[in-house]
Amino acid sequence: MKYTIQKPEKNRMEDVVELCSAHASFERSEYNSEGKAKLLRESLSSNHPKLYCLVAIVKDEYIGYITWMKQFSTWDAKEYLYMDCLYLDVEFRGFGIGEALVDHMKDFGKKENIDLVQWQTPDFNKRAIKFYERIGAYGKSKERFFLHIK
Repeated sequence: MKYTIQKPEKNRMEDVVELCSAHASFERSEYNSEGKAKLLRESLSSNHPKLYCLVAIVKDEYIGYITWMKQFSTWDAKEYLYMDCLYLDVEFRGFGIGEALVDHMKDFGKKENIDLVQWQTPDFNKRAIKFYERIGAYGKSKERFFLHIK
């Protein structure tokens, strides 16, 4: 399958938001797309981006994306990459596109002298877990908590 991987175009941020919505639905989560295109555009295009993003494109259609950010580990006393999202539309899975997206993120890490990526996935996402293990990743059991600041 012929595809390209690149940064999303600023004028196509709504396409990224659509992928986010599909991703949230796949993970059985709610998603409110209101205002997200503008916020993502700002976060991705600053001089010191808060977020990095690549999209996979087939026939000019955004069919998947990966996002990550730099984080700091107290225990390791160094930076790591936190992969926030990796998603491909279902019909494009199994063609090596997901691994190519991860490889691009790893290349970014190498250029930044970062040697670790962390992420999480729902425990019911067995296909993703199998994929992650196939590319050499391993899991650690932890529960993620959320606290709204009021």
